[in-house]
Amino acid sequence: MKSLLVKYKSVIRFIVTFLAVYAVLTIGYNLYLNISNGSKFYPDYLTHLVAEQTNTLLNGLGYEARIAAHPNEPSMKIIINGKYVARVIEGCNAISVIVLFLSFLVAFAGKFKTTILYGLAGSIIIYAFNLIRIVILSVGLYHYPWRREILHTVIFPMLIYGTVFILWMVWVNRFSKKVKPNA
Repeated sequence: MKSLLVKYKSVIRFIVTFLAVYAVLTIGYNLYLNISNGSKFYPDYLTHLVAEQTNTLLNGLGYEARIAAHPNEPSMKIIINGKYVARVIEGCNAISVIVLFLSFLVAFAGKFKTTILYGLAGSIIIYAFNLIRIVILSVGLYHYPWRREILHTVIFPMLIYGTVFILWMVWVNRFSKKVKPNA
């Protein structure tokens, strides 16, 4: 047993670090959600911000868009040209994806400054890509509502998680201290 622990020490360290960082960030995010419950931003500040930014981008693309608080659930409705096309819920703000990204990054840490800068840059890329994803999804649902399932459950999750995967691969291959060059 001891030989297995020694042999797989780096793998075990990665898993434990990943799970610990994921747990801490998830608990922190859940505390934020509990604290923001009842704030002036509905349903919470970050989800509201994503809805506002989506609205701004849609209007910038020439659509007559607006957002409205959903009366029956904690979400923001996206309305394009008077047609309710989508809703922005807490899961749409990309924070859970950013938590996953950062947990992996810390578990495969590089130099401290590089890890911080890449984590910040990657989080911004994920957030921005998520906004673009919601805008494209909203426009797609406006024009092709019968494609809702494939757009929402297949194509767009594949794109956002594909982006995270590419960021991880760049990190592991270019910045992480854990990868040793072939001798």
